[in-house]
Amino acid sequence: MKQTIDTISAETAGTLPGLFRERLRRSPGAPAYRHFDDSSGQWRDTTWQQMAAQVGRWQRALQGEQLQPGDRVAVMLANCREWVLFDQAALGLGLVVVPLYVNDSPENLAYVLEDSGARLLLIQGGRQWCQFVQVAERLRHLQRVLTIEAIGAEEEEPRLRWVEEWLPPQGEGFELISAESKPDELATVVYTSGTSGRPKGVMLSHRNILSDAEAGLKMISIYTDDLFLSFLPLSHTLERTIGYYLPIMSGSCVAFARSIQQLNSDFRSVRPTVFVSVPRIFERIRARIEEQLRGKSPFARWLFRMAQESGWRRFERSQGRAGWHPSLLLWPLLDRLVARKVRENLGGRVRFTVCGGAPLAPDIARMFISLDILVLQGYGLTEASPVISVNSLEDNVPSSIGRALPGIEVRLGEKDELLARGPNVMLGYWNNPDASREAIDREGWLHTGDKASIDEQGHISLTGRLKDILVLANGEKIPPAEMEMAIIADPLFEQVMVIGEQRPFLSVLAVLNREQLEMLVQERKMRTIQDELLRDREVESVVLQRISRRTAIFPGYAQIRRVHMTLTPWTVEEGLITPTLKLRRNQILRHHAAEVERIYAGH
Repeated sequence: MKQTIDTISAETAGTLPGLFRERLRRSPGAPAYRHFDDSSGQWRDTTWQQMAAQVGRWQRALQGEQLQPGDRVAVMLANCREWVLFDQAALGLGLVVVPLYVNDSPENLAYVLEDSGARLLLIQGGRQWCQFVQVAERLRHLQRVLTIEAIGAEEEEPRLRWVEEWLPPQGEGFELISAESKPDELATVVYTSGTSGRPKGVMLSHRNILSDAEAGLKMISIYTDDLFLSFLPLSHTLERTIGYYLPIMSGSCVAFARSIQQLNSDFRSVRPTVFVSVPRIFERIRARIEEQLRGKSPFARWLFRMAQESGWRRFERSQGRAGWHPSLLLWPLLDRLVARKVRENLGGRVRFTVCGGAPLAPDIARMFISLDILVLQGYGLTEASPVISVNSLEDNVPSSIGRALPGIEVRLGEKDELLARGPNVMLGYWNNPDASREAIDREGWLHTGDKASIDEQGHISLTGRLKDILVLANGEKIPPAEMEMAIIADPLFEQVMVIGEQRPFLSVLAVLNREQLEMLVQERKMRTIQDELLRDREVESVVLQRISRRTAIFPGYAQIRRVHMTLTPWTVEEGLITPTLKLRRNQILRHHAAEVERIYAGH
């Protein structure tokens, strides 16, 4: 069957609502979105025409709120059709959309709503309502709170409305309303994670986002019959641009996963051809595979290693980097016995997956690619709408973050900082001109804060962060993120943070996987009661050995000497990680201040 390409150019679309209208014109009866219907237990499709009718209905209701073009409206939903309906309805009225993470802290919620001056907020249900109630009195600009689920709290908060009572009746006919925005006008304000301070509001125009999506489609072909599985939060710009706006541009269908907990089941039932992910998803899948292999026979483990070796040689040959090898003859058999079974857990139809948000360890990328799951690692940041570079199917160097997208310039600045310039670079930070000038220089170069190298073919490789450097008491400098990435590849570790700033040696704060820890204790026949397990020096010694194996490639002065272990995860609610799962280092250090002092006591 011939695969069809039907890309809408950024010029044709003009704006994000213009993109939606053009897709409606071209593909009215084609499936746009797929969702799981709890009442029937079935996956249901919604066409572009059906979506347009609902967008018009939401616009009619929004008009009743007396909002003006340029006003900010916020959305705090899990990925679902309502996220899209609200976004498209608001954009079509010239409103500016401010996305929020559903598991964000009340303090962060209050800051974003007040800083942006949002006048309306759409939330999911009871959990988000509890977060809102804690800060409601501080929200001076907010005039309306809408909830998808009925929670019956209107008497507590007169601003609250249930969406089904707020929307006009279904029977009426609703036309799309188009308040003609210009391509360079503000479309959204996206607040960065705020790992080291208050979040900053990244201002992105229609042109910023459309140009980035179009450049991505010039790098990697997407077809009208491709099916995306959406599970990264739509409040994350990577998912929003690549997993939402780009499929509108390409005419592809998007299925909304039910939850991360049900992701394995959703992969098998939806059978996507494309998905966008972050390294942690691949790390968890690999950990599960390795755990299963430990229970297999030596022959089964040998088969898996052979499948990886043959599959990797096959991949390298397809990229023109290696010639023929006798092990390639074994691939059809090894594919049937090993690789295909792994792919079936992802639905069996994945053409490729784009991985971003953080560096993916090369050995993890290699494992998936060798099993014919093509991982394309990319790079970007919210300030770039967000993609700056990505590998392509024809030119995939897994140890790199690919080449710059068409129309985007990159170069190395002072101290090898990666700089980027192009139509995707943000307008600036909301209400923060000083930070804007610091991020974008007079020549229009966006300073990413990441150190990089660029080879002759244009492949970019990250080499570290300008600011994320630990300096030991002896003056030695260590990039903690690289060591953390190496350690977290071990399934024993759920979360890790390397510490040692101005200390005599490095240590690790580690959140351990309970099941893996129990297996470790059983294997070693350690005699220790559960309450004392995490303080047991024998357990610490064994855990340090696991860390040492993962960090052996680092210099001698960068070896880990102590570890504090816990089974309690660091959460967004506690303010210890960002909604994009990045560590808030200062907050974690404060949280574990007593433990850190005990680690270094007497040294």
